[in-house]
Amino acid sequence: MPNDFNQHVIDEFRAHRGRLTGPFEHARLLLLTTTGARSGAPHTTPVGYLPDGGDRVLVIASAGGSPRHPDWYRNLLARPHATVESGAFTYEARAVVLAGEERDRAFARAVQADPGWAAYQEKTERIIPVVALYEAGRGGPPPVNASSPGEAIKVVHDAFRRELALIRREMTTGGSALGAQLRVNCLTFCRGLHHHHTGEDTMLFPFLGERYPEHGPVLDRLRAEHVRIAELVERLRRAVSGAGSGDGDAAGARAEVVRLTEELEAHLTYEEEQLLPLLDAGPGASGPPA
Repeated sequence: MPNDFNQHVIDEFRAHRGRLTGPFEHARLLLLTTTGARSGAPHTTPVGYLPDGGDRVLVIASAGGSPRHPDWYRNLLARPHATVESGAFTYEARAVVLAGEERDRAFARAVQADPGWAAYQEKTERIIPVVALYEAGRGGPPPVNASSPGEAIKVVHDAFRRELALIRREMTTGGSALGAQLRVNCLTFCRGLHHHHTGEDTMLFPFLGERYPEHGPVLDRLRAEHVRIAELVERLRRAVSGAGSGDGDAAGARAEVVRLTEELEAHLTYEEEQLLPLLDAGPGASGPPA
C-alpha cells in the first residue's frame, strides 16, 4: 500500500494526466507499478525519471539516500517488468539495471541536472542504482490516456507544452552552459514532436480529409505549419548539439527554445480549435489515435 503522501501524488497525477502542483510542479515524474517480490501484488510508486533519447527512460533508486534500496527496485530485480504511466501514455516496460560506466555516465547526467541526486548518494554507502525502462510489446506508440480522439489530441499536446515549459525553465536556471542531461531532454523532445507530426501527416489528416473535404484548407495550413516547426526543431537540435560540444552558444540555444515555444503554442491552439470538434463529432469520433 502506498503511504498517504504517495497516494495523494498518484491521485493528482492520474486526475490531471501527469500535471502536478506543489513541490513536484516542475518535476519529471512517472508512476511505476511493479509486482511485489514477496506478495505478488501490484505496487504503484511515483518516481523521478530522466529522458534518455526516446528509446527509454531512466529511473534512479535513490530512496532519498536511505541505506536500503527502495521496494520498487527490489521488485524489479525479482521481476524486471513494470507498468509505466507518463501522464499522456500508459505502457508496459522491460527494466534493465545499468552497470559500470553506463550507470556512472547516466548518474553524472542526473547530478548535473539536479545536485540533489549527489546529496542522496553522499548519505548512503550503497551505490544508487539506475534502471532503464524500455517500452515492451508494441510496434507503435502506446495508447493515449483519453476517452475520445479529440481528448487524445489535447492530452498529447498538453504533454508537449509541459515538457517544453520544463526545458525552457531548465535553460533559464542552468547558468551559462547547457548540461548533458538538458541536451538529452531537448533532443528527446525534438524526436517526439517529429514522430507526432509525422503521424498526423500520414494518418490523422488523410482520415479527416476524406470525411471533411471542406476542411482541406485547414489541413493544408496545419501541414505547412508542420514544415515550419520541423525547421525550428532542426535549428534547436543544431544549437543544442553545438552548445554541448563547446562550439556553440548556449544563449543561442535558449533563443531557439523561445522561438519554438511561441510558434508551437500557436500551432497547437489552432489545431485544437479546428480539429477537436471534428474528431469528437459523430462518425469522426471513431478516428485514428493521436
